[in-house]
Amino acid sequence: MIYRVRHLTRYVYGSPVDLAAHIVHVTPRALPGQAVHWTRLEVTPPPVRRVDGVDYFGNLIAWLYHEAPHDSFDVLAESEVEVAFAPPPPEDATLSWEDVAALARAGGAPAWQVAEFLFDSPMCAANAAAGDYAALSFTPGRSVLAALLDLNMRIYTDFRFRAGVTTLSTPIEQTLARREGVCQDFTHLMISALRWIGVPARYMSGYIRTRPPPGQARRLGSDQSHAWVGAWLGPAHGWIGLDPTNGIVMRDEHVVLGWGRDYADISPVHGLILGGGNDKLKVGVDLVPAEEWEDLPAEPVDETP
Repeated sequence: MIYRVRHLTRYVYGSPVDLAAHIVHVTPRALPGQAVHWTRLEVTPPPVRRVDGVDYFGNLIAWLYHEAPHDSFDVLAESEVEVAFAPPPPEDATLSWEDVAALARAGGAPAWQVAEFLFDSPMCAANAAAGDYAALSFTPGRSVLAALLDLNMRIYTDFRFRAGVTTLSTPIEQTLARREGVCQDFTHLMISALRWIGVPARYMSGYIRTRPPPGQARRLGSDQSHAWVGAWLGPAHGWIGLDPTNGIVMRDEHVVLGWGRDYADISPVHGLILGGGNDKLKVGVDLVPAEEWEDLPAEPVDETP
């Protein structure tokens, strides 16, 4: 599937910002199963300096520096991306989850790139309550893929997507108690549970298609950045993308921006400003098949709570 992606972030400041420095993660990365045909990043007002590069995890980033007063800040990213991620292997072809956890814990050549996703991170520590919730899926001897798919579907079934009831700092215990939230909450919950179990898990950031296939329900979490889980199946099969917000596996409805240990590593726009006050943020995202691009409005901006 070939998609066009448009992601517009707009800050309007109550008073001028004199100096600003931002890091933005809004450019899709090339991966097996994901080819970036073209991409562009437009910033208004233009920064006095822009440096493009990659972060520690290999994600594409841009450093933006403003040294003149400005009362608004727009970041518009557009891309054309072709996605065709491989289907997951048969469940019984994957190792038991205990074997995966043991390999990850031992490190060495088979697992040196995944061990860092076992440990606590600032926004996503391993949590005993989350681990207890996951344990119903991770029964003794069960294949890691079967356990992951079961946990992914349980979160989708047991939790309600509801915007505005949580924030980025909502504790995992509260998400468990409320049984509602948004994609970041469900992703952090699942990562926390997997880290408690001992299965490496990472925070995936990107987009999910705005318009559903004919006759299918609209995917939750569209029209803004989306988040899901990357989980390690072992050295033979590598990583799989699991979307607990929608109860699906990453195949042909997601576009990957990048990944990190939690949201803080891969937030779309992060920075420091001198000045401002009473700021307003608007965000609009579209991910649609390339042939439908002309039908979209020119400026997809929606209020963000």
